[in-house]
Amino acid sequence: MEQNKIYLIVGLGLLGGKYAKELSERGFTVTAIERSEERLQFALEHGYISRGKSADFTDLIQEADHIVFGLYPTVFIEWVRQWGKYIQPGCVFTDVSGVKTGLVDTIQQLLPEGVEFIASHPMAGKETSGVENSDKVDFSTANFIITPTEKNTPQAIAWCRELAETLGFRHITMLTAAMHDHMIGYVSQLCHAIAAALMIAEDNTSLAEYTGDSFRDLTRIARLNDKMWAELFLWNKENLINQIDQFDMALQTIKKAMEDDDREKLERLFQLSTKRRALFDKKQ
Repeated sequence: MEQNKIYLIVGLGLLGGKYAKELSERGFTVTAIERSEERLQFALEHGYISRGKSADFTDLIQEADHIVFGLYPTVFIEWVRQWGKYIQPGCVFTDVSGVKTGLVDTIQQLLPEGVEFIASHPMAGKETSGVENSDKVDFSTANFIITPTEKNTPQAIAWCRELAETLGFRHITMLTAAMHDHMIGYVSQLCHAIAAALMIAEDNTSLAEYTGDSFRDLTRIARLNDKMWAELFLWNKENLINQIDQFDMALQTIKKAMEDDDREKLERLFQLSTKRRALFDKKQ
């Protein structure tokens, strides 16, 4: 990527902060818009950004060659409605949003002439949040998903792929917005729903005294950013509800085998689980 380009980060959360850190370390000029003065100050003090503002930031928008949006979907749409007119022709930008259906088309329809949005999703979130925790994120072991539409140019798609490569992502792939949301519903949102369910199914106040690695590993992601995950769940609810039903059917299959004292069936189910996990591990 051209190092004379200015990258604007809108939202210095966990991933926005990591983008800022990595791009600055690679010699790019990085600016930021963030409503929290505390987060802006942290990013400035640690060299993640060269400039940042929480208000009166139209100059930062107009100067940007590329923008990375680290906002919740509804906030992202409202931001573009209000401030998108200041994005200059030739600017190509992306996001880190965990849902795409309904978001990508809406943003693309709101854009001024000559501006292009190519959606993407870095699969590198943590159970922590905020720019102050962004150094804990490891892109080198993470997947990166690009979700182009018919409105995207080959040049924008190539830029997004190069951005992911520059940031150090190990595996880069492309999906439609609909397929992205279907897959993410299963491999991310369903996992968070299960982790949350494990924590709320009964009073866990004393479980820490008795638990082993299994419970700790399964519930690591149960420390949820309530506002973000509630929004993601509701935004992708059709996929996620179907996948919760699918998971429930699998759990009921195990339950029925236990009720029937069917050891042979339980062993077959566990063998299938082991086999599929082995295939998964080979691709990591």
